[in-house]
Amino acid sequence: MAQEIMQVSPLPPFMMNALQEADYIVHDHTHIKDPGALSKVTALVGTGAAKVDKKLLMMLPNVKLIAICGVGYDGVDVAAAKEKGIVVTHTPGVLTDDVADLAMGLVLSIGRRIPQADKFVRNGDWVSDTFPMTQKVSGARIGIVGMGRIGRAIAKRAAAFDMRIAYTGREPKTDVPYTFYKTATALAAEVDYLVVAVPGGDSTKNLIGGSVLQALGSKGYLINIARGSVVDQPILVQALKEKQIAGAALDVFWDEPMIDPELRRLHNVVLTPHIASATEETRRAMAALTMENLAAFYQRKPLLTPVPECCA
Repeated sequence: MAQEIMQVSPLPPFMMNALQEADYIVHDHTHIKDPGALSKVTALVGTGAAKVDKKLLMMLPNVKLIAICGVGYDGVDVAAAKEKGIVVTHTPGVLTDDVADLAMGLVLSIGRRIPQADKFVRNGDWVSDTFPMTQKVSGARIGIVGMGRIGRAIAKRAAAFDMRIAYTGREPKTDVPYTFYKTATALAAEVDYLVVAVPGGDSTKNLIGGSVLQALGSKGYLINIARGSVVDQPILVQALKEKQIAGAALDVFWDEPMIDPELRRLHNVVLTPHIASATEETRRAMAALTMENLAAFYQRKPLLTPVPECCA
């Protein structure tokens, strides 16, 4: 008998095709056509942008799995899910390289002002002007907020640029050779590039605020490939406008895809549309792992990648 699931965010076409080929009946939570669907659905599927709160879960009495196609799941009320005996899975590991690649790309882009240089050439400004000097990346000091899978992959890439690496996190890691700082503020004071690579959620909300940016200083750059919620965005905009920091490169924002007009007007920023894991290869690998978690759930086998809170 075909299992009935519900998508709680838009899914890429190849994943929708895979779900249909696997004979799942897929309901769209924004367009419920079957009045009885809410009681028939036993699993939810969505990307890292999915919003699954307690109110939604109360409407779905038989759901026992929330399968997130992404590493971040801060839009899911995991505590409410656990109360109802629901397990949450995600897709860590498969997107690590792509996210770390983009992080280094953003370091280079903001330090060497590559997008601005591209615009300078396209606008014909090179004919009558000289592009201003930029900042050297090789040998610079980089600080990584979060030394998990992605933080380690960023450090590996930074080492290839002979960068001096330091980090902060919940606690120092015994298996990495980099300098540890107890707080993001202490770390920011010692680096040229501060890269944010921590999960979203209440525990990291506005972690990067005024004190951190002040410590980073007028020659420092902020790079965020984590979650928009980790950075106090209004404070960041103000710091950028007043040149309290040199610049920022951001892949994530508050209220995506609506971007603060102030950010779009600033010249000392590089902006990308949350594309850290958006390569064909990685998105397909993420979808495949999500499908494997779904299959394991319905076959009553151990889930491959439950979120840490569901392993406790």
